[in-house]
Amino acid sequence: MLSYEKELYEQGFNLIAGIDEVGRGPLVGPVVAASVILPKNFYLEEINDSKKLSEKKREKLYEIIKENAISIGIGIVDEKRIDEINIYEATKEAMLSAIKNSKIKPDYLLIDAMKLDTDIPFLSIIKGDTKSESIAAASIIAKVTRDNMMKQLHKKYPEYCFDKNKGYGTKKHIEALKEYGILNEHRLSFSPVKEFSKKKNAKQNV
Repeated sequence: MLSYEKELYEQGFNLIAGIDEVGRGPLVGPVVAASVILPKNFYLEEINDSKKLSEKKREKLYEIIKENAISIGIGIVDEKRIDEINIYEATKEAMLSAIKNSKIKPDYLLIDAMKLDTDIPFLSIIKGDTKSESIAAASIIAKVTRDNMMKQLHKKYPEYCFDKNKGYGTKKHIEALKEYGILNEHRLSFSPVKEFSKKKNAKQNV
């Protein structure tokens, strides 16, 4: 998990940021990205792709990463912007915002799967959150940040079970959509929200 970082240290880079995002697939809420610069040769065996960790383990690692990281930046792009520019562009925007919001500017970026328009040299790594500790750390920070946002949204709209589904299109989420309708926080450009929106507009125009 440190092979990319070690190679970059040898080349003279010291502030290596892992960049990852969470929330490309949900029907509701923002896409969240994180930029994490870990101390040189920092290694914690438990750090891995956030999707492969239990919620309890993620939250524990989230605190350890926050305590040890040289710098953390968070980028959040909401559902309105996602509908406006599409999820792919919104993901890039969230990543660039996370880098900008880092108190210390990285001198190199290790990015999970994406390529960014930035003046900082970078390497895009497919499934990077399973190959680089820096990217895995960013995935954990982004995931816990977004999950906490969805838990807050659940308090506002308990019928949609956002504390469990985190905004993804589960059976209960779709049933709630049918029964209670579309929320302001839903992504109107995503199916099946788009179809529900069209039906609602069609009824209003009759």
